[in-house]
Amino acid sequence: MTRHTLSVLVEDQPGVLARISALFSRRGFNIESLAVGPTENEGVSRMTIVVNADELPLEQVTKQLNKLINVLKIVELDPEAVQRELLLVKVKADLDTRSHVLETVQLFRAKVVDVATDSVTIEATGSRDKLEAFLRILEPFGIKELVQSGLVAIGRGSRSISDRSVRSGDRPT
Repeated sequence: MTRHTLSVLVEDQPGVLARISALFSRRGFNIESLAVGPTENEGVSRMTIVVNADELPLEQVTKQLNKLINVLKIVELDPEAVQRELLLVKVKADLDTRSHVLETVQLFRAKVVDVATDSVTIEATGSRDKLEAFLRILEPFGIKELVQSGLVAIGRGSRSISDRSVRSGDRPT
């Protein structure tokens, strides 16, 4: 099995996310990461879906996704696409360890977004590998709380999967 990142343009309608995730579930796929948000076109959302799958079963699911009325376009992004995740992590940081935590934050080009007497909340963005390395270094200090977004990705270069004709209710030709 290989890791695949799908960028799916959908109409911004209730139930679309449930129908798409149910389609993957019925086929026995585990969605590793899922992020949904608005696009530059009003009424259109972009779903970034990461799954581990073999080529042929994924191709069949993609064809079935294309048949859903609210799906406007599907593109499998290549591994060279720009990919990022967001991490918020609350780390124990008393007077003895705070300077070491702050040095680590600078080393990973992260940001401190909240400071308390016994902890620091940090925001970091980057690849999955970078964020995993960051967490490994923070673990000895004590991670109090952690939240991580799903992957968001966009193709490199000037080409775009959405064109000006993709609007709510319009299906690309």
